[in-house]
Amino acid sequence: MTRPMLLCCALVLATPAPAPAQGGGEAEAHFSTGLTHLREGRVDMAIDEFKRATKKDSKNPYFHKGLGLAFARRGRYDDAIEVLKKALELNPYFADVRNDLGSVYMLAGQREEGKKEFLRAYGDPMNPFPEFSAQNLGQAYLDEKNWAEAANWFRTCLGRNEAWSTPYLGLADALDGLGRGEEAIAQLENGLAKVKDDASVSLALGRRYLGVGRFTDARAQLEAALQKDPGGPVGQSAAAALKDLPK
Repeated sequence: MTRPMLLCCALVLATPAPAPAQGGGEAEAHFSTGLTHLREGRVDMAIDEFKRATKKDSKNPYFHKGLGLAFARRGRYDDAIEVLKKALELNPYFADVRNDLGSVYMLAGQREEGKKEFLRAYGDPMNPFPEFSAQNLGQAYLDEKNWAEAANWFRTCLGRNEAWSTPYLGLADALDGLGRGEEAIAQLENGLAKVKDDASVSLALGRRYLGVGRFTDARAQLEAALQKDPGGPVGQSAAAALKDLPK
C-alpha cells in the first residue's frame, strides 16, 4: 500500500511573499494570479501568469518555482526540471525547491537523480521541511521494495515530526515487507496515539488487525476510520473492509 510521491505543490502556496521584484508590482501581481490559478486547477492559465512574472523579473526564484510546479502539474517534466534548476541557481539557499526538484525527477522516471535531490535537501541546514525530504526518500525506497532503507528514512522522518500520519503508514508498509508484521501493528498503534483524529491510520491499523484475526479490534478501528471520514475515500475504504469482517 504505497502513497504517491510528495510533489510539493502545496509548498508554493504556503511560501512567504517573494522578495521585491525588479518588475515591480506588475510581476508580483502575475505571480499572485498564477498561484490562484494553480490552487484552483487552472494549470495552463497558471503557466501563462508565471511566465509573465518571470519575464518581468527573471531573477526572482519564487517565480521560477511557481512556473516549475505548474509545468510539473501539466506533466511537462523536462520543462519543470529546467525551471526549478534555475530557481536554485538564482538562490542556492532556497532549499525546499530541492524537494520539488526531487519529486519531479521521480515523476520523470529519473529515480536516482530524484533520490540525490531529496538527500541534498535533507542535509541542507536551510531546509524548512527536512521531514518532507526524509518522507520522500522513504517512499522512493518503498516503491523500490528496499524495505530496510525505506524503514530507516520513515523513522528519520518521524524523528523530525511525530505528528504527521504519512510516515507511520510508510513505516508499517516497510516493516510488513521485512516480515515484521507485529512491529508494523505496534508502529501504527503508536502513530494513532500521536495523530488520534487521522482516519488513514485507523484504516491501516484496522486492516492489519483483520489480517491477523483480531476481529474485535479491527471492527473498532474500521468504524473509527469511517466515523472520522464518513464521506471521503478513507471512510469508503473502511466501509468496504467492514464487510469482510466475520458476522
